Amino acid sequence: MPYSHPQPIDKQDALLKIRHMLPGAVALAGAAGYINSVSLGFFHTPVSHMTGAVSRMGLDAVEGRWRDSLAAVAIMAGFLGGAILAGVIVGAWKLVPGRSYGIAMMIEGLLLSLACGLLIYKSRWALPSIAMACGLQNATTSSYCGLIIRTTHVTGLVTDIGVMIGHWLRHRQVQGWKIRFLAIVFLGFAVGGIIGALADLRYGPICLVVPAVMTLLAGAIYWGLHHYGLVQAVQDSSPHTPRTGSFPNFNKDA
Repeated sequence: MPYSHPQPIDKQDALLKIRHMLPGAVALAGAAGYINSVSLGFFHTPVSHMTGAVSRMGLDAVEGRWRDSLAAVAIMAGFLGGAILAGVIVGAWKLVPGRSYGIAMMIEGLLLSLACGLLIYKSRWALPSIAMACGLQNATTSSYCGLIIRTTHVTGLVTDIGVMIGHWLRHRQVQGWKIRFLAIVFLGFAVGGIIGALADLRYGPICLVVPAVMTLLAGAIYWGLHHYGLVQAVQDSSPHTPRTGSFPNFNKDA
């Protein structure tokens, strides 16, 4: 069980995680929630995680809707292809500053741009393109400082939060910064989903251009910052100790 005992983590590393990882993780989770809502408005099947796509494939196959079943298969293939692409580009099991994250994000933006154009013409080829972008994003953000970070779905987040609460009930101790991190990322996904649904209702599939452009620009900016050595400089600036006390009443010195 991952959280049956407290996991000692260097506090300065934990600080760098929360201070510099949280905004990016929330933004990516919000984008995934937004993208998933837009795709649901088009095909009524999630593309940011595969559980719903697998279930949809089975239902469509049993009921003889082979075209829809093949679309679900294309979603799964696209997500898998995105994860493979992340492995080739990033090549890391853990988040390590300096890897090719900027390139991965730019590719994600291009995939979303392609999907936006296809959605405007009501082409189902948009679905594997969106799924590939989500698979690329999900595989790019992996484990960091004892956390498994998933930004395209919330099942793992809810599971980890629940385990941490159960751990607190049993041991009266949990690392508070972890549960705050996961809860805020969860909220980011939820808010992104709401905004995506509202945008899809008002503007239609063209609204997918928003996460496409933002992801592309964010990737280009990150690549430029890393190219000039500014990413590590920001991470090394004025660290301070984060709270890692008990939950929900954190110790004063935690």
